[in-house]
Amino acid sequence: MTRLIAVTLLLVAAAGGAAAQPYPAKPIRFIVGFPPGGSADPTTRIIGAALAEQLGQPVVVENRPGADSAIAAEQVARLPADGYTIMFASNSAMTAAVALRKAPAYDPLKDFTPVSLVGRATVFFYVHPDLPAKTLAEFVAYARANPGKLNYGTGNPLSILYNVQLMNATGISMLHVPYKGEGPLNPDLLAGRVQSSFLSTLSAISNAKEGRLRALAVLLETRSPLMPDVPTIAEAGVPQVTVRQWAGVFGPPKMPREVVERLNREVNAAVRRPDVREKLQSYGYAAEGSTPERLAEINRDDLALWRRLVKEAAIPLE
Repeated sequence: MTRLIAVTLLLVAAAGGAAAQPYPAKPIRFIVGFPPGGSADPTTRIIGAALAEQLGQPVVVENRPGADSAIAAEQVARLPADGYTIMFASNSAMTAAVALRKAPAYDPLKDFTPVSLVGRATVFFYVHPDLPAKTLAEFVAYARANPGKLNYGTGNPLSILYNVQLMNATGISMLHVPYKGEGPLNPDLLAGRVQSSFLSTLSAISNAKEGRLRALAVLLETRSPLMPDVPTIAEAGVPQVTVRQWAGVFGPPKMPREVVERLNREVNAAVRRPDVREKLQSYGYAAEGSTPERLAEINRDDLALWRRLVKEAAIPLE
């Protein structure tokens, strides 16, 4: 009996010690709602590698693409809130998938725990070089003089709202040509079949540097080192275009505060690292961390803006 009691006490003590292990005590899954090939996948892997190094645990990136990353977000929202599954999420999941649907599968403000902003995508406004416009002001003047004769291409919901704000702010009218992604849009823009587009692809930057496209503005608060001669949209005279493409780290709802604080510290430390910032920039992301509260605020304000613009533009809900 004495031996049985001793063994039992040892087991209880061992269990208690295991339960008291500091976070993280095992590998972390890092979900991204896009397939390999775009900027979201390598960005997630860059942040994941830095977190693994800093946390001392493997961070395993899992791709769960579909529905502009809404499928991944719906799954993460229903997982245990223990800090061992986190998600790299952008406006696609946190605003577009909700603002553009009649019956969203989740509430981005209630069904997730914000951890930290990661950065903002570098989006330029491009025109075909055959247009007689070397500045955004000249483009607006040309569009006003030729109402309804210019086409603009979009490869995602974000691009639609960029153009809605641009047209609302300047009073110009253009014809919308939607595409299933920026990939199929690029050839038509290069060929002049559409005359303008907001794009985040690095290939578009290369085409602009080679003179095959003309970049008139960038959707960031400061100029991008990728093309420092291109003014911000505010410098170009249209500060009313306020939609931005951002991304951050989220977890399932009601994650323990101490876990959120640890992850927040590590994500912010990662995006401050020169090697990480340089790698993110190479994929078109301007690194930027935040507090969990600031990310929640960005998400809330962005969702309200999207809902208003979708209503004003009479964009049909799916």
